[in-house]
Amino acid sequence: MIVHFAKEIGAERADSIAKDINAFLIENETDYILISSSSVKALSDEYSQLAKEVHVFDNDMQLSSRKYRKQTKEVKIGDVTIGGDTGNCILIGGPCSVESEDQIQESSALLKEMGLTTLRGGCYKPRTSPYSFQGLGLEGLKLLKKMKEQHGLNIITEVRDATHVADVIEYSDVIQIGAKSMYDHGILKACAKTQKPVLIKRGFGTTLQEFVQCAEFILSGGNPNVILCERGLRTFETKTRFTLDLCGVSYLKEHTNLPIILDPSHAMGHAYGVPDLSRACVAMGIDGLLIEVHPDPSVAKSDASQQLNHDQFKALAKTLDPVAKAVGYQMV
Repeated sequence: MIVHFAKEIGAERADSIAKDINAFLIENETDYILISSSSVKALSDEYSQLAKEVHVFDNDMQLSSRKYRKQTKEVKIGDVTIGGDTGNCILIGGPCSVESEDQIQESSALLKEMGLTTLRGGCYKPRTSPYSFQGLGLEGLKLLKKMKEQHGLNIITEVRDATHVADVIEYSDVIQIGAKSMYDHGILKACAKTQKPVLIKRGFGTTLQEFVQCAEFILSGGNPNVILCERGLRTFETKTRFTLDLCGVSYLKEHTNLPIILDPSHAMGHAYGVPDLSRACVAMGIDGLLIEVHPDPSVAKSDASQQLNHDQFKALAKTLDPVAKAVGYQMV
């Protein structure tokens, strides 16, 4: 249940009601907003008389629900706004991992040349093998900050666990929570305390409700700037890395009010399939694409097979504009 109370009731009274009904309390310019479990279906008469709005839900997808707020939320990434009625589909590119200054400098220069605004690059890599490249850590974050200063780019980078979440929040413009970290409550709670955009990737064995409820942890903590990212599910298929769940994307578009970005690179796992998947994603009317791009994928230290080289990325970008326009969107 979500209940709105006017500011006139005062902070002390709002806090008292929240404690009484075991609810989260968020304050905006005009209202106190209380969010309790969806199992709560009614207020006492005393509280009902004070309430401006009362919303009852069938499940705990509440703040993110179109039943609560119909329009997709606007989220600002630097000077670019996605969601709402902007019609913007942001194209985010960059390598899987920050490997060296020369490598990330080349990638940053490419995005600047193409007129793009946002660079992705991992510094803390949640790898499946302890012997794989784990990322440059804080050194990588400092390199990303340098690229931001030199090229005017927004930075999106992944937090692996709660031990370095403060550093990622400090250095990034968008905090990425990876598929393997989406259940880390230390990360979720830390991201709820900032107002920076948070991009949550769906776990490869996660239901849509579980995925959206992870977003609710951040929303209910006071950060409204949450973006959902579909990156593929683990199925019986072995010829692709994962299976991109476009059916799930349709569900999220219909039932949630959060912007949606798709990651075809991780879903496909092979560079040859990324352009086709990217065009299919844009044709769905989404809010963004996250594409892995490397100056020389053959020497990449992580996810080499799925990264596009710079020429491939530029060729792909040219084909996305007409697809976006056909569904009323524009690539930015």
